[in-house]
Amino acid sequence: MELTWWVVAIAGCLGLASCIAAVLLQQKRSQHRRLRLLANVGRLTRLPEYRRAARLRTLSAVAAIVALTVIFGASVIAAARPVGLPSAAKQSQGVQAEDIMLCMGGPPADPAVRATLRYFAEQVTAFGTQRIGLTSADRRIVPLTRDYQFAAARFNAYAAASEQPGDAATWVSGISYVNYAGGVEDVMAMCLTGFPSSDEEPAQRRSLIYVGPGSLRAPGDTRPTLFTPDAVRGLAEDAGVQINVLFTETPNGALDAVARESGGRSFSPNSNTVADLTEIRDHPPPPTAATDGAVRATETPDIPVIVALVALIGLVLWPLVVRR
Repeated sequence: MELTWWVVAIAGCLGLASCIAAVLLQQKRSQHRRLRLLANVGRLTRLPEYRRAARLRTLSAVAAIVALTVIFGASVIAAARPVGLPSAAKQSQGVQAEDIMLCMGGPPADPAVRATLRYFAEQVTAFGTQRIGLTSADRRIVPLTRDYQFAAARFNAYAAASEQPGDAATWVSGISYVNYAGGVEDVMAMCLTGFPSSDEEPAQRRSLIYVGPGSLRAPGDTRPTLFTPDAVRGLAEDAGVQINVLFTETPNGALDAVARESGGRSFSPNSNTVADLTEIRDHPPPPTAATDGAVRATETPDIPVIVALVALIGLVLWPLVVRR
């Protein structure tokens, strides 16, 4: 067992030691007092009723001291946030946590993009340990987060705005460069940089879902791009990311190969977006070797809390047991 807040445990031990010292000091003071002698003390203390009452009083005092000490110790351990104890709380669905990055190469008005936003706006309400994010060609719209209400609100907002006349929803700057023209590979590289460092402990499963055309460059455009399919493949391998691609138009054979090599799936244009997303979510990345498939909760205060409750119940019920 490990404690997250050792200072709480130390403060509890010091408090308990102070209480014990105060009791011992009080006993020493009591011993110096002169008590008035009573007549026939020896005969009274030999009575069976007196001995029974004395034993019961001593037993009750010992039981109260033990119960209060157990309650105090268990409460201090629980407040110190223990880690590593058995716990009934496991991560959702008993599987390793997962990072999901939605990578949008198309505009919000694209039917496939809009369907993807609607799909995950509904799905995030059932998430438990996953983090989800949203990235476009040149901005991180939703960084990886477990704030599912915030993510769902953003997804729904863009999906709803894209349905308004004039396509009011946009998530790219629209800046044009003389010596650079962004490609699909650049967009995917931008999305891949949204994942934490690949050596993060414990490592999360990582999944990227690209939705957009297979090419973002105008025909005949000779301006260079920053990334190639091989560079995207290298980034995905280094970060341990499963790439999935939903092409809305002009399939890209190189990216199709990258997706399949990463263990993901690739879908051609004009397919059923919801069905494709369901298939992707039905085949998530396999658990990484860094953590077990059944990951327990970070904090495990179950046993200390149960022990404290049992001791408290015993302390409350003790007078009823004594009366019988």
